[in-house]
Amino acid sequence: MKTFDFAVANPPFSYKAWSNGVDTTKDEFNRFEYGVPPAKNGDYAFLLHILKSLKSTGKGAVILPHGVLFRGNAEARIRQNLVSQGYIKGIIGLPPNLFYGTGIPACIIVIDKGDSRSGTPPLPGQGLFMVDASKGFIKDGNKNRLRSQDIHKIVDVFNHQIELPRYSRMVSLSEIVAHDYNLNIPRYIDSSEPEDIHDLSAHLKGGIPNRDIDALDDYWRVFPQVRDALFAPGNRPGYSRSLVASSQVKATIRDRPEFAEFADRTLALYRNWRQHHEPQLKAIALGEKPKEMIAKLSEDLLARFADSDLLDKYDIYQLLMDYWTETMQDDVYILVQDGWQAGKVLRELVAKKGEKLKETPDLIVDKKKYKADLIPPSAIVARHFADRQQIDELQAELDAVSQELEALIEEHSGEDGP
Repeated sequence: MKTFDFAVANPPFSYKAWSNGVDTTKDEFNRFEYGVPPAKNGDYAFLLHILKSLKSTGKGAVILPHGVLFRGNAEARIRQNLVSQGYIKGIIGLPPNLFYGTGIPACIIVIDKGDSRSGTPPLPGQGLFMVDASKGFIKDGNKNRLRSQDIHKIVDVFNHQIELPRYSRMVSLSEIVAHDYNLNIPRYIDSSEPEDIHDLSAHLKGGIPNRDIDALDDYWRVFPQVRDALFAPGNRPGYSRSLVASSQVKATIRDRPEFAEFADRTLALYRNWRQHHEPQLKAIALGEKPKEMIAKLSEDLLARFADSDLLDKYDIYQLLMDYWTETMQDDVYILVQDGWQAGKVLRELVAKKGEKLKETPDLIVDKKKYKADLIPPSAIVARHFADRQQIDELQAELDAVSQELEALIEEHSGEDGP
């Protein structure tokens, strides 16, 4: 059997015909030394095949349904053997409905044969790293999709073994043994949001529970004086009263000097990042690699916002990646292919016979329609000829007058016409 340094696989889930033509008792590659999977469920058959296909220091990642983590009988024995041998380095739980053809949630089993114990007894402190990434996704039509920030967070947390509340932790082997080698992620990570506790006394007698206000401690740490501006002690212990109407809370916060300082600090992080990279972006040359460019830009942005107050650095990262995908990426690829001269090129749009144009023209000259792939004419007009830009205003006036005329005609028309 050919072996590899790395293997990545997304085999068919719960494949029923995996054993056709396979004699598990006389397997020449000894793939089933840790157990034989059920005849009608091939999840572990693929995992064992990939494990055997790795070199002695090989690493792999296999996407499988969550059932492989907790199903019993033959699969439980295989799971116990693989964990005991130390082949499974970690498990990453993914959101449901990611893959076409199935809506069930899946997980990534990360294999590292280089870290395995290969027959030696396990040490007390050893274990595997678990990540519950099931909540990080965006709806995309009738499926879910991992965003750039979701992927980056998973990679960062797993590679650096970062333990985050309700997201990731190192699980000791002794804890796994206590759960009878059941690897179901919710047994080890509670990813549920804290329960919203209702205070019946506050509902009946009024007042705001201090514990609800204390729960916003991250904000009071950044805006220590805002709390006193919004709340005052109530008429009974453990409760406060509001000093401003609910409609004025946002304005009260924004008017505080602390908020202005926070906004300035945050914007300074962005402005310094932009100022640092602007010379490079203005000097994009033929042959540069766009993927390396956005990687450099995005990693630096992440690093600059790593310790920012109240902001999630991955949310900031996603803003950049969305802009890159929707707008910037195409422009950069044009520049590295055709150079800055592409900025003056207009591409004529011609529809095939019987079809409509699939793109919106930027310019119409003598009934011919043109598209500017790099610099829209409207941007040039707005930047250099704003004082002479009258056609839009005149068009708006014409549209308004035309609507008025149509309304008058309709209002004064009889059944036999005007």
